[in-house]
Amino acid sequence: MSINFSKSSCLRIGPRNDVVCATITSLTGHSIPWTSEIRYLGVYRVKFRTAKCSLDAAKRGFYRAFNSIFGKIGHIASEEVILQLVSTKCIPILLYGFKVLPIRQSQLRSLDFMINRLFMKLSKTNDIRLVHLCQDLFRFHLPSELLQQRSKKFMDKIK
Repeated sequence: MSINFSKSSCLRIGPRNDVVCATITSLTGHSIPWTSEIRYLGVYRVKFRTAKCSLDAAKRGFYRAFNSIFGKIGHIASEEVILQLVSTKCIPILLYGFKVLPIRQSQLRSLDFMINRLFMKLSKTNDIRLVHLCQDLFRFHLPSELLQQRSKKFMDKIK
């Protein structure tokens, strides 16, 4: 099997992740560069002491999809229609691949905050209590809840 050197890179995870490593060179003289972030199956892994993933690309994809929807039907459609489109089109972009990866509590709070801001934009308020009432009213689940459900379902399948 041949290695595609233009798409390959090395990433170091562990307590010595910040130590400079020797260059890995093939028999043909091509070298594989060391990077601080790699993309594997659509999920970005980051150089860190423990296994860690980056949410930046997922957040960008979510905002791109939401702004596309909201820009076309924002003030014409009802909140129910917008939230249904967000649930079916935007949330899967945000959560892709994260049910099997370790996600920190701070990252989960960051994902939940994105949804809270979305509700603030739709309801034109900054009151978080009103946002939570709207989420309950529309039965809209936060990403932390969805990831917990999906992880449990995944773990039940592999047992």
